[in-house]
Amino acid sequence: MNPAISDWQGRRVWLVGASSGIGAAMARELARRGARLALSARSADKLRALDIDAALLLPCDATDAASLARAHGALLAAWGGVDLVVYLAGDYVPMRASDFDLARAEQVVAVNFNGAMRLATTVLPTLQAGGGIAFVASVAGYRGLPKALCYGPGKAALIHFAECLHLELAPQGIGVWLINPGFVQTRLTDRNDFTMPALLTPEQAANAAMDGLRTGNFEIHFPKRFTRVLKLLSLLPYRWYFPLIRRLTGT
Repeated sequence: MNPAISDWQGRRVWLVGASSGIGAAMARELARRGARLALSARSADKLRALDIDAALLLPCDATDAASLARAHGALLAAWGGVDLVVYLAGDYVPMRASDFDLARAEQVVAVNFNGAMRLATTVLPTLQAGGGIAFVASVAGYRGLPKALCYGPGKAALIHFAECLHLELAPQGIGVWLINPGFVQTRLTDRNDFTMPALLTPEQAANAAMDGLRTGNFEIHFPKRFTRVLKLLSLLPYRWYFPLIRRLTGT
C-alpha cells in the first residue's frame, strides 16, 4: 500500500520532534543506516546534544505554521527536496473528567493533531512518488480509554487524518504511513501512575517503526502482543467494551 523502504543510504529524511523519545532514537538509528537527516524540535540545544554528524538542524515549533514553513524552506535550500517526512512531535497529560483542564487539553491536541496537519500542508507540494509522510499516533486513538480525555481524541483524529490522506496520495505513488506504538518509556509516560503492559524502550520502538517502513504497510503498530489485543477490543460493541475496559483498568 506504500513504497517499501529498506535501503536508507543517502535517503533524505526530515524528523519533526527529534529531540527526545522515539524521535531521538530514530534519528540515531537512521544515521547509523546512512540516511541524510534533517532534525527539528523546539530546542536547538537538545538537537545539538544528539551529536549526529552532518545532520541539518532546523529548530521550529510544530504548532506554528510560519515556523514550520521557515524550516521547510531551509531544508529545500540545502537539499532541493526530501524523501520522507516523519511527524513525531507529541504531548501527553493523563486527564480525567474530575480534573479536566480545557486550556491544557487544547495544548495537547495542538501538538498531537494540529501540528501534524500543519506539517502536512507545508510539505504536500514537495512530496514525490517513492517517498511520503509518516505520522506517529498511538493505539490510544483506537477507542476511548480512562485518563485519556485529551490525549486519545487528538490521536484518534490523527489516525483518521492519515487514513484520508492515504486515500488521496496512494494513487500518485506517495506513501502515507500511520505509526501506532503501545507504551514507550519516555519523559511523557513517566507521568503515568499505573503499570504499562508491554513497555518498550525508545530504541525498540524506533527499530519497530523502521521494520514497518520496510513492509510497505499503511499501519505500523507495535508491540504486536499488546496492539493486537487492543485491536480486538476495539471491535466489541460498546455494551461489552465499556465494562471490560473498566474491569481491565480498575476504573
